[in-house]
Amino acid sequence: MEELLIMSQAALADSVLKKEEVPAPKIQTKDLALYYGNFRALKNVDISIPPQKITALIGPSGCGKSTLLRVFNRMNDLIRGVRISGQVFLDDQDIYHPDTDLIALRKRAGMVFQRPNPFPISVFKNVAYGPSIHGMASGRELESIVERHLRATGLWDDLKDKLHIPALSLSPEQQQRLCISRLLAVEPEVLLMDEPCSALDPIATARIEDLLFELKKDYTIVIVTHNMQQAARVSSSAGFMLLGELVEFGKTGQLFTNPIDPRTHDYITGRFG
Repeated sequence: MEELLIMSQAALADSVLKKEEVPAPKIQTKDLALYYGNFRALKNVDISIPPQKITALIGPSGCGKSTLLRVFNRMNDLIRGVRISGQVFLDDQDIYHPDTDLIALRKRAGMVFQRPNPFPISVFKNVAYGPSIHGMASGRELESIVERHLRATGLWDDLKDKLHIPALSLSPEQQQRLCISRLLAVEPEVLLMDEPCSALDPIATARIEDLLFELKKDYTIVIVTHNMQQAARVSSSAGFMLLGELVEFGKTGQLFTNPIDPRTHDYITGRFG
């Protein structure tokens, strides 16, 4: 806990020193509620997620943070009985408008899941899959795309001579990096990450976190994590959720060192969760 507070104090000091104009949010919700049948899983959530930053969602199990993450590319639509009220914007687009193209939306805002889920095909075909089905490239151009996005996740040097081996033969960390490469290959704007390090050991986790710092230069990243130390390390903004409510949202340093809501303080200090 002492380490967490030190990191958060450093982040708070950094945010005070770097006063800058606040950009328009990349993702914004207004009075968002979500129901599974009669159960209200999200309660009037208002959140503004900044572009090209890492935003962390924290809270105990079952608090709604993964549900909120899946709202941002409408993955919850795949669950029977889900109902949504309120508005969700990606830039200026209301993504729950009836005319929304879900394929285009999920290309703009892609998901990395808790456990690596590479396709049971070769490394090359995993990364090439998205550009191929979207008609983005073929032949030599496709080869260039695969190389570029394996380089982006630090896999190229290790796998450039193994592109045709089964993706499932890779280590868990390499599989997760491959899944990120596969996502980057379709040129998204937003990376939605649901506990992306939960199945990894501490060394692999550190490598993925280093990768996130590189990726935020070009992408908006929203990460769900149970690991408060991880949230403090990687994010610039953080939200604390409890029982479907976004209790508090703001700069990570502020939230961890001087939370406004006593429920946030109790969670951060380990009194529950």
